[in-house]
This record gives sequence, structure tokens and C-alpha cells, in this order.
Amino acid sequence: MRKPVVLISGAAGEIGHALIDHLVEAGGRSIVTLDLRPLEPALTTKVSRAFTGSILDQALLESIEAEFAIDRIFHLAALLSTRSEFTPVAAHEVNVRGTLNLLELAASQARSRNQNVVFFYPSSIAAYGVSSDAVMPETGWDECSHNQPITMYGCNKLYCEHLGRYYAGHYRQLDAEPVGGKVDFRSIRFPGLISAHTVPSGGTSDYAPEMIHAAAQGEPYECFVRPDTRIPFMAMPDAVGAILGLMEAPRDSLTRSVYNVGAFAPSAGDFRSLVEDAFPSAAIGEAIDTKRQRIVDSWPDDVDCSAARRDWGLAPEYDLVRAFDEYLVPTIAALYQS
Repeated sequence: MRKPVVLISGAAGEIGHALIDHLVEAGGRSIVTLDLRPLEPALTTKVSRAFTGSILDQALLESIEAEFAIDRIFHLAALLSTRSEFTPVAAHEVNVRGTLNLLELAASQARSRNQNVVFFYPSSIAAYGVSSDAVMPETGWDECSHNQPITMYGCNKLYCEHLGRYYAGHYRQLDAEPVGGKVDFRSIRFPGLISAHTVPSGGTSDYAPEMIHAAAQGEPYECFVRPDTRIPFMAMPDAVGAILGLMEAPRDSLTRSVYNVGAFAPSAGDFRSLVEDAFPSAAIGEAIDTKRQRIVDSWPDDVDCSAARRDWGLAPEYDLVRAFDEYLVPTIAALYQS
């Protein structure tokens, strides 16, 4: 009988790297990866198989399913926000059809083995769409408020949250015979993520890490949002910890499929002050991009994370000051030292 394995799509990214390392340290499950980019040689020795290919390649997915018994999926592959807005049809193909392909794979595995398959899906704050006259509650928006996104990426994320709920609770509900195992769908709606190891690539929330990377290199930076712009953020190590915490939680402790997470919600001006304190020679100006500003303004100033704290113990280690002092500034500064 085949031993259960973990499948990680989009494994070549930073979150994928961290998950592989954690799962190897924890032991117990073999790992299969899938990404358009080849996995780094140092990681290939840690996994059972590293497939290079697309989540849209149905034949490849079928061959993976035929070879392995999959009981856990981390679906990280996606076309990210900025590129999605330039290529909305491609974004729909990758972000929606690709997710549907993997949900079908999970459902097939669950039925054939009559066991639940746990499926992690990273959603986004982009799933929100907050009107300019909306009044922000003191605790931030909950998971069900103001879900009218104005970007293709946000629409993709919100729809895939609903797909996950369908596969978890209503899949093929008109079948004459009961379906066997089910998809145990679990999702985190991430805020802006800040990494000390990944160079920002022009994402809509990347103004914060872009400031730090530019200052560390001694380069000027023009911030594309107003100083009073405020959205929630989280340091990358806490994002990985949140994924693991949710995936390890007993199913009966979870009251929903999709959870908000966040750690701090400073303004762009707050970020600038901290960067200038850490790098006194930083040259940070302002060049507001009205199109990107409109997108950021459609997101909430903060989110309500009480469900995640209550259900599975969300407890980020990094607040804003600690993230700067202990994680971002020393690591990024060392990155650019000659």
C-alpha cells in the first residue's frame, strides 16, 4: 500500500522552501513538489519527487495522482497581483482553473482512499473591496465583510475560497451514492507579507519592503502610496507559522474555512520613519501612483483575527518594532553588504 505524501504546488518560492524544511524536520511524511521552476538542488534531496511543470497540465497531474497517495496539499502556485491585473485572462486560468484542478485531484484522492485530504489555500486581503465611505470597526473587518474586490487577483482569490467551501461541504451533492472521503479545505487570507530574504517584485503592497531594500542599498525610493495609507502586514516567518498552525489544528476546533491573519497595521509614513531611523542616509520621497493607490484604498485598514486566535491559536511573534529590529533590518542590511 502506498504511503501518504504531501503535495506542494509552487514549492520553489520562499513559503514552499520553509514548508519543506519544516515538514522534513517534523518527519512522518514524504514530500512531492510541483513548480514551473526547477527546485533548488539543496531542496531536491529533501523531497521524494520534484516535478517541474504547470498546475494547468492535466496529464501531469494525473500521472502524479496515479503514482502517489496524497493526503495533504499545500497549493501555493499562483499568478500574483500585479501581473494578474495586466493579464486577467491568464490570471483566471492559473489562479482559478489551476486551483480547480488541484481541488479535483484532492477530491479524487479522498474518494478513492475514503479518507479526508487536507487542502491549504493561501487567499489574500485582496479578496476585500471596501468603499471609500466605509467606516472601519475598531477590531477590523471580519472574514465576511465587504467582499467586493476590484482586482482580478482579488476576484480569483474570493472565488477560490467559495470553491473550497463547495468541495468541502457540497461536492456532487446530487449523486445517488454518498461520496467517500472529503476535501478538508483550509484557507488563510494573508495581509501584506514582508520578507527579509525575497526582493519585492512590484506587488501592490510592496511599498513597505521596497523602502527597506532601497535604503539598504543606498538607493533613493519614491513611495507610490500616500503617507497615511494603512493596511495590515505580517512578517514572512509568522506567515509560515500561521499556515502550519492552521494545518495542524484538529478539524473539530475550526469554525470556518477561511481565516484572517495579521500582525501589525502601520501607515506608510510609519514605515518610512522606521526605515529612516535604521538607515539615516535613506532618501525616501513620494510619487503617488493613483491607480495602485485606488487598489490599496479598497482594502481594509486592519482585519479582525479573533477567529484564528480562538480556533487555532494564531500568535505572531513579530510586532512592527521587533520585525524591523530583529528580522528585517539586520538581514536585509547583510544582504547588500559588499
